[in-house]
Amino acid sequence: MTGPAPAPLAVSVGDPAGVGPEIVAAAWAARHAENLPPFFAIGDRRAINAVWDGPIETLGTPSDAAAAFDRALPLIQVDDPGEITPGDPNFAGARCALDSLEIAVGLARNGFAGGIVTGPVSKAQLYNIGFNYPGQTEFVAERCGIAAVNAVMMLAGPSLRTIPITVHSPLSDVPRLLTTELIIAKARIAVRALTRDYGVARPRLVVAGLNPHAGESGTLGREDIDIIRPAIETLLAEDIDVRGPLAADTMFHPAARALYDVALCMYHDQALIPLKTLHFDDGVNVTLGLPIVRTSPDHGTAFGIAGKGIASPRAMIEAIRMAGQCVARRLAA
Repeated sequence: MTGPAPAPLAVSVGDPAGVGPEIVAAAWAARHAENLPPFFAIGDRRAINAVWDGPIETLGTPSDAAAAFDRALPLIQVDDPGEITPGDPNFAGARCALDSLEIAVGLARNGFAGGIVTGPVSKAQLYNIGFNYPGQTEFVAERCGIAAVNAVMMLAGPSLRTIPITVHSPLSDVPRLLTTELIIAKARIAVRALTRDYGVARPRLVVAGLNPHAGESGTLGREDIDIIRPAIETLLAEDIDVRGPLAADTMFHPAARALYDVALCMYHDQALIPLKTLHFDDGVNVTLGLPIVRTSPDHGTAFGIAGKGIASPRAMIEAIRMAGQCVARRLAA
């Protein structure tokens, strides 16, 4: 016997002057071909109408979304942000993006949405309205009552998952920020999430070295010996399937990728360059360690092509699909 259907996903459209409105609309248009779960958008109707001529149904309540999904893109309208022009970000658009995100998190936290998918935002524009978080991940974590360090960013594509241990930090700060405890904490969260949300019974982890050739036995740096290796030893003692530190330049070819479920990388580009090289159009940003499911397309606002009809919705489609799969696994557990 099956349980009740998951509540529809809440999709915050992101900055209305970016590609968010058109890729959310395109995802809805492809809902049958892509077998997507029901979702509703949160944003500005005029911003969507400016880039799409399909049907939109403004909702009175999120509970109406499932019934509306087959006939129109369900939408919760945020406070009128005024005139929005594709490709021309402004103060009002940033406020609309933040309001959309806030509403999405609140609905998911209270069970009115099964999970959230967050559209691309401009952090520069958000900073102009007082946003003081490094990104949406940290904002969502704070609203969920989770310390930012326990909200783990994972980038996922069909053939690769990566986790940056340090994220939006200057490369010169990484050796100082990298600690044994941080690696252990993020690895534990990854194992729990891969088991609960992705159905991986015994996740296989690999850990990249910080230095070239994983430090070459200390001749190219001591961090791999003094910081990374003790973390791996602790994880092994907890019966976690983990290997490393490995030379990062040998971790991402096809034969290597077949041997693990997620790669823990020491800094932002070490994790994102291989992911975006392999899955630039279908990569998904997932936040692990939250009480709610949150995914996002792994690309930005693309103001330069907004409104031109050339933005690919593939990453948004995959983010919606992945969120739906994770929600279903949680409900089935």
